Order: sequence, then structure tokens, then C-alpha cells
Amino acid sequence: MIIAISILSLLIAVIFHEVAHGYVAYRFGDPTAKLQGRISLNPLVHIDWLGSIILPGILILSGAPFLIGWAKPVPINPNYFQNPLRDMMWVAIAGPLTNITIALFASTVLKFHLNSVLDYFLVVSISINIVLALFNLFPIPPLDGSRILMYIAPKSIQHFLTSIEPYGFVILFFLVYLNVFQKILPFLIHPILEALL
Repeated sequence: MIIAISILSLLIAVIFHEVAHGYVAYRFGDPTAKLQGRISLNPLVHIDWLGSIILPGILILSGAPFLIGWAKPVPINPNYFQNPLRDMMWVAIAGPLTNITIALFASTVLKFHLNSVLDYFLVVSISINIVLALFNLFPIPPLDGSRILMYIAPKSIQHFLTSIEPYGFVILFFLVYLNVFQKILPFLIHPILEALL
């Protein structure tokens, strides 16, 4: 039951996160995600077997102190945007903002204490959505934080982010291996969770 609730909460968080990216991109003129059927809450079109099932399952079963995962990235074509840097920033913000909204909604429902199973689901959902939002705000490509920084940073930083983007996943896994996120995120997460739970 605990594992099922954790995986369900993670799937909801990552699917809504990706749908938000696709929807905002569509509103800015990019039909790519819509044409590929990715502005949908159907989990089958978003599931990445490694990021949505295998890795989270391993982390849960091994008792890891954190849970991380991802859905298949929604395809975005910035060539459709009138202002690519600015519009990509808004597309990027949409994902973490959606997770924060889910966490706030779950926190509101939690105050009614409807039943123990639902309460546990809401607590897990709040935690996962806050972790996902904050993790994605790190300014490392391809995370959303890098897209936000690309718009507000000087040209030198923009060129640097562009140059390291091909190695983004390697950098992220290396930082995870070194426990960098596990050391930084708790300082950010705990005050937020105390306010929401």
C-alpha cells in the first residue's frame, strides 16, 4: 500500500508537471506537444519506464531517503515562439508552479482529515510535489531552472548553460551520486513542509 501510494503520487506529480509544460508551450504558439497527444492526463503517453517506474521503485524498495523520477519530456519547439528565450522561461516555470499548486491543494484538503489512507496519500503528495518543484528549479540543464536562468542571465552565463547542456544528465547523476541534492534540498524542503503539513 505504501509503495503504491508513493508511486501514484509521483506519477501524478510528474505527469501534471509535463502537461503544464506542453499546455503553456501550446498557448505560446507551439503545437508540437498537442499534435503528439502529450497534453493529456493519460499516464501511458507520459511514462518513461526508467524514470517513472524502475528508478522510483528501486529507491522505494531500497529505503532511499529521497524519491526522484521523471516522465518522458514533453516535446517543445521554440521556433514557434515569438520570443524564444522569454517564452521558454514561462514554459519552464509552468512545471514547478503546477507542482507547488498541487501541494497547496493537497495541504488544504489535508486539513479536513477525511481518513487515514487519504491523509497519508496527501502527505506523500505534498512532499513529492515540493521536492519535484525545488529539484527542477536548480539551474542545471535540462532542468527548468536553467531555462529560467537563460532568460535573466547575461550572455556569458547563457553561453555557458548552452555549452554544458549536452552533458546535463551526466552532471545531474554525478551530483546525485555525490549526495549534493540530498544535502541541499532538506534545508529548503523542511520549512515548506512544516508550513503545509
